[in-house]
Amino acid sequence: MKRAEKQIQIDGLTAKFNDAQAAFLTDYRGLDVEKITALRGRLREKETEFRVVKNTLARIAAKASGNEALVDHLKGPSALALVYGDPAAAAKALVEFAKQEEALDVVGGVLSGTYLDSDSLKRLAELPSKEVMQATLLGAMNAVPGGLVNVLSGVVRSAVQVLNAIKEQKEQGQES
Repeated sequence: MKRAEKQIQIDGLTAKFNDAQAAFLTDYRGLDVEKITALRGRLREKETEFRVVKNTLARIAAKASGNEALVDHLKGPSALALVYGDPAAAAKALVEFAKQEEALDVVGGVLSGTYLDSDSLKRLAELPSKEVMQATLLGAMNAVPGGLVNVLSGVVRSAVQVLNAIKEQKEQGQES
């Protein structure tokens, strides 16, 4: 490969690193083309690109994009999962696939400039998806005004009951 071609690949990979929310590193040794294609399909649904990379070019691109934490781990047959969507959903898809296909080894990754080892990536995969967390937060936020309305209506209800009791007392006093 000529130097100009290598530079084009490095520039393209650097741009992808910059656009990605996270990058997960895998060792795909032992996976055939059919299984890699299936993995790519699953990850594509999670807005993630799975790409086999040359380590030398990936190291240069990782350094250029501020993902130096990956450099030391780019050894052997490497493939990157470049996450453009929800990192937890992509990690979950990757870890689940690795459980089914033992040939895939999830090495680690970078999320917001921080290196995640294999165990950290598995913990990330256990997190609920972004949509579930947003729904939970929205539910909690909606509960606060509802609770406030209940408390305020309880105060008004109590005041009405007290006034009603006073009214009934006065009516009984007038009848006597």
